[in-house]
Amino acid sequence: MVKLISCHNETVTKRLLLFAATTGYQIRVFSDAARRLGVDLTLATDRCHVMEDPWGDRAIAVKFDRVTESLASLRGMHFNGVAAVGDRPAVLAAKAAEMLQLPFHPPSAARACNDKNLARQYYEAAGMKVPWYFRTVSEDNAALAEYPCVLKPIRSTASRGVIRADNPAEFVSAFRRIARMGEHDVQVEGYIDGREYALEGLVTDGHLRVLAIFDKPDPLTGPFFEETIYITPSREPTHIQAALAETAAQAVKALGLTHGPVHIELRGTQILETAARPIGGLCGKALRFDGGVPLEELVLRHALGEDISTLNREQTASGVMMVPIPRGGVYESVDGVEQAAAIPAVEDVIITAQRGEHLIPLPEGSSYLGFIFARAESADDVEEALRRSHAKLKFHIATALETISPSL
Repeated sequence: MVKLISCHNETVTKRLLLFAATTGYQIRVFSDAARRLGVDLTLATDRCHVMEDPWGDRAIAVKFDRVTESLASLRGMHFNGVAAVGDRPAVLAAKAAEMLQLPFHPPSAARACNDKNLARQYYEAAGMKVPWYFRTVSEDNAALAEYPCVLKPIRSTASRGVIRADNPAEFVSAFRRIARMGEHDVQVEGYIDGREYALEGLVTDGHLRVLAIFDKPDPLTGPFFEETIYITPSREPTHIQAALAETAAQAVKALGLTHGPVHIELRGTQILETAARPIGGLCGKALRFDGGVPLEELVLRHALGEDISTLNREQTASGVMMVPIPRGGVYESVDGVEQAAAIPAVEDVIITAQRGEHLIPLPEGSSYLGFIFARAESADDVEEALRRSHAKLKFHIATALETISPSL
């Protein structure tokens, strides 16, 4: 239990302010971790302020695009720590932590993490290896690019809107597709060849501690970049893992990140993106530390100032599959969940899609059908279990019909 002891020997519960965009399943995982720790968790979210608070204690309504207004709603409150789930929430969390004089990443660093072009400028200024890049609001700049290249919305999350172009015609097509998503501010950068990795870490006083390096065994060569499988520990040689950790540490320093979780994407040993938050969705469930401590608990304890440097990731290999959406439509049901969960080494199969939900695959979409988790003695066994489990699932997706207005 994380407690404060007052000068009168009274036990005072620590209070933590969690910034999040929704009350989705990832937030519930953090809520469960807070309850186990005995922490009083307050949610700051952009949902309607009249909605029922899932923890029985009214959440604070904020607007991530109205920083001054949101900070005013928090002024005068007392908390012992700040955490954030999501990229935009992390930016407001940084401003709030600065106002409340609590440890967190600086606002400038959180803002750079949420701006792909600005982040590249920081990396380049620090002498890091980066591909050529430029920012554009026009498809007419296809002639400025070298090919192959990648187009991505400046502030998109995960792989949403990320499209590879191998020639000027594909550049124009990709730009228009991104524009139809409502994203007109586009980052264009050279395509980096090589395998992709993800690194999960915690930063304390500006120093990165690597919690895990994930392999992404599926080839991510485009034209879209849908992430599916994460497996740790990495199967790469020690010198490659060391290079990945070194690149991540350089990125943390270049951006000025100082305190809190980071999720870092790399390709080859080059930096792709850095996020001032933990891994998204339910993927954190793939990580456990000494004594069975989950990632979310580690993040909360770190946010509250506890020294968690002695807690290490379990020795067992583990992984997660983010179940991809095979095609757009309306989700109806799924068969084979019990059979998928019965595959040896599979720990859980969680279907997050809801009946009647409109499914949108990448690059326009940003969600998954669910998650499959596995643990085994080796990373190879984990990967095999995840793939066998996924093969047992059969999803029923109805064709979405467009609404046609009657002629007058």
